[in-house]
Amino acid sequence: MIAWINFVVLLFASLLFLFFYVRSVSPAGREKIIGPRAYRLCFYDRLISGGLEFIITGNFVLYRFFPLPSPLSVRFPWPWWVSLVIAALIGVPAALLMVIGVRDAGEEAIRPKKEHTLYGGSYAYLRHPQAVGEVFLFPVMAILLHSPFLTLFSLIYFPIFVVMCYAEEQDLLLRYGDAYAEYCKHTGAFWPKKQK
Repeated sequence: MIAWINFVVLLFASLLFLFFYVRSVSPAGREKIIGPRAYRLCFYDRLISGGLEFIITGNFVLYRFFPLPSPLSVRFPWPWWVSLVIAALIGVPAALLMVIGVRDAGEEAIRPKKEHTLYGGSYAYLRHPQAVGEVFLFPVMAILLHSPFLTLFSLIYFPIFVVMCYAEEQDLLLRYGDAYAEYCKHTGAFWPKKQK
């Protein structure tokens, strides 16, 4: 029973994470409807989406102890240290990219502001360095927990993050207009474009 409750909470937390994150990256669009307080509300939505990520992490850990009945093996067929090495090979560069993206975004990473300008640093090469780094941390967590099921489940976060990035780009086009459209032409969304 605990396994099914945990899984249902994991599914709902994942969907709510998508919902609140999309809301958090839509200040310009929301401003057209509710006015300048949209930026403050987006900050609260960003905090909620972050809290939901902690719940998802807790669900992953709980799944380790209460797995669903599944045709998949409960654990990978190799020793845990192999999973540790795989997770480190994926997780270290992913976490580094995410941290660099957060640094380069500055306060805007958490609190959207109307007067904020386009970013520099890693954003000169990649439009979504935070998302590209962060999305890989879900499978890394699943691999560290040595769970084939969670590793497969973690793949749902890839389309979730694509939707989140698309929503963010639509709002950035509203905020920055032609400057952002031009930036998109020369910068890859998820993989760096060769600069001309």
